[in-house]
Amino acid sequence: MTPGLIVLRGGVVVPDDALAWRFSRSSGPGGQGVNTTDSRVELSVDLDGIAWASEAQRERAVVRLAHRLHDEILTVAASEHRSQLRNREAAVARITALLDEALAPPGPPRRAARPSRASRERRKADEQRRRSVKQLRRRPPER
Repeated sequence: MTPGLIVLRGGVVVPDDALAWRFSRSSGPGGQGVNTTDSRVELSVDLDGIAWASEAQRERAVVRLAHRLHDEILTVAASEHRSQLRNREAAVARITALLDEALAPPGPPRRAARPSRASRERRKADEQRRRSVKQLRRRPPER
């Protein structure tokens, strides 16, 4: 994989100029170097900068990632590793997985199924049981 070039499902290529990198100091373990190295990585992808194979793919990605997008920009952060290089790789892997999942074709439509005879009978038996329990809780009729 060329640095900055991400190939997704369906032949969609994310060019280098659609990516924006930000580096900052990471929290957590790291020894003496934790306060001096910028090991935390934020990778942002501008969805407008991607050469989509079709407009349908772009729309599917925007709809499925809507909760993660801010002005059509998808951002992920990686800070689980101590080195910036490994965090960069983790961020690229995360972005690739998110975009691949968003581009996946929708699953087969759900087929409606009728409840089985046994399940209908169980439901009726449960209803009858609840009915009798509640009937026993009532005050007896006065004579």
